[in-house]
Amino acid sequence: MELKRVVVTGLGAVTPIGNNVQDFWNNAIAGVSGAGPITNYDTSTILTKVTFGCEVKGFDIAQYMDRKESRKVDKYGHFAIASAVQAIRDSGLDLENEDLDHIGVIMGFGMGGIESFEEGITSLNELKKLGQELKVTPFFVPRIIGSIASGLISIMFKLRGPNYCTSSACASSTHAIIDAVNLIRLGKANVIVTGGSEAALTDSGVCGFSVMHALSTRNDSPETASRPMSGSRDGFVLGEGGGCLILEEYEHAKARGARIYAEVAGWGATADAYHMTAPEPEGTGAARVMREALQDAGMEPSDVDYINMHGTSTPLGDIAECKAIKTVFGDYAYKMNLSSTKSMTGHLLGGAGAIEAVASVLAVKENIVPPTINHEDGDNDENIDYNLNFTFNKAQKREIRAALSNTFGFGGHNSCIIFKKFTD
Repeated sequence: MELKRVVVTGLGAVTPIGNNVQDFWNNAIAGVSGAGPITNYDTSTILTKVTFGCEVKGFDIAQYMDRKESRKVDKYGHFAIASAVQAIRDSGLDLENEDLDHIGVIMGFGMGGIESFEEGITSLNELKKLGQELKVTPFFVPRIIGSIASGLISIMFKLRGPNYCTSSACASSTHAIIDAVNLIRLGKANVIVTGGSEAALTDSGVCGFSVMHALSTRNDSPETASRPMSGSRDGFVLGEGGGCLILEEYEHAKARGARIYAEVAGWGATADAYHMTAPEPEGTGAARVMREALQDAGMEPSDVDYINMHGTSTPLGDIAECKAIKTVFGDYAYKMNLSSTKSMTGHLLGGAGAIEAVASVLAVKENIVPPTINHEDGDNDENIDYNLNFTFNKAQKREIRAALSNTFGFGGHNSCIIFKKFTD
């Protein structure tokens, strides 16, 4: 059976550095940090080591759905819906003239409706103390389950194709994109709306990652706290937002005269099988997932010009990923550009892969590598090879024939996807 080609025809983004694709991309290229003090809740009333994050700013869900209906949906769902609406609009799909049985929605989430869960449990505990009947909003369950956002997107646009969510920690939305690719390749769908979102900048989200010593504690300089590959990195900065891609079968896109951003070349998925939260120190799982993606794409390592690294700014993770890249790409690794857009957006957990896929697609289309910001001369780690080009602090123009996007998650989940320049 000959697999069908899959192309990208629409993009959407709601991020800490821009609430649409153009603003996100412009700020990414300019090296803008999305980090700052948390405003989502009052950090002065609780004892916490971390009081900052990468929040989405100035976002209004009423631009994308009825405000009354939006109250039934957690913030992570707002970000997913908004990015999906943007992507569908961007694609130019005329849904009134499409076979909606063959258009699906697959989204990825790590934490789901954690803010709504907190609110519900707080309410229940207060009622318990008062000895009163326990009650929560009737939308408590729909607001917290991870799959509801993909369901709501399908309901909004009457899309009756494959519909579900993936949850594999920080690899979630890349796994969603991979599933979408496979369903289109096999002819199970013509179009799939895919990506992911997260909204875990809450009391429990920040506290949970903080007590694991996963977060940076640079409360005095939040905008410089996410510093992947730098020797002084001390953890990731928690971010929020969502990203979405419209993936389409090539002949279907061609028939309707769609604008094509890039083509999906290949993907990989592996497990470290090593530790609950730490990466395998030599990056063996990460190396295997990149090799799988190259093999699936029918590419040699020298066909890839840019890697959007997982690059979380954690002491162990950055080292393991650098080792994996050198293992797979050998001497050619020194001719590539590498960068971590998490230095600007923070870590969106389950939504990270979606936003980074958007960045990778745009890098291929525009021939620009977004930078890894916050690195200072001499701020080096003896375990990292600084002969590699991490695109520190300033975007670089170069031909990008193909871009590889890595996402790795707690539990040892590794996912990788490659986008290449589209040729007819």
